[in-house]
Amino acid sequence: MGTGRRTAAVILLVLAAGPAPAGEAFRRLTASEIRARLVGKEVTDEVHWAYRFEPGGRLHVVSLGRAHTARWRIDKDELCLEAVPCVQVWMAGNRVELRRGDGTLPDEGVLQAPARRS
Repeated sequence: MGTGRRTAAVILLVLAAGPAPAGEAFRRLTASEIRARLVGKEVTDEVHWAYRFEPGGRLHVVSLGRAHTARWRIDKDELCLEAVPCVQVWMAGNRVELRRGDGTLPDEGVLQAPARRS
């Protein structure tokens, strides 16, 4: 087999194998899973915003350095935050995506223990 054919054969094998797995796949959470995973925790992009989910629907928000309190709730299998449409919650490990149904890019963050802020 010539060099050109060997190269073509290797390329075909790589393409047939598909992309290498990049870790755990994202999975959509149900209402009970959202509650179990988020209450008492914080979802943050680690730079611009953080949402700390308290029991009973209290939400501590830090956005661009400003803190305020809001409310959260679950409607069917979606997370609803004040002043924004409800979103689907997808997770892979501690990575979180808050996906809207309009096809826009999701808000991406990580789930962690609440950070101490002054």
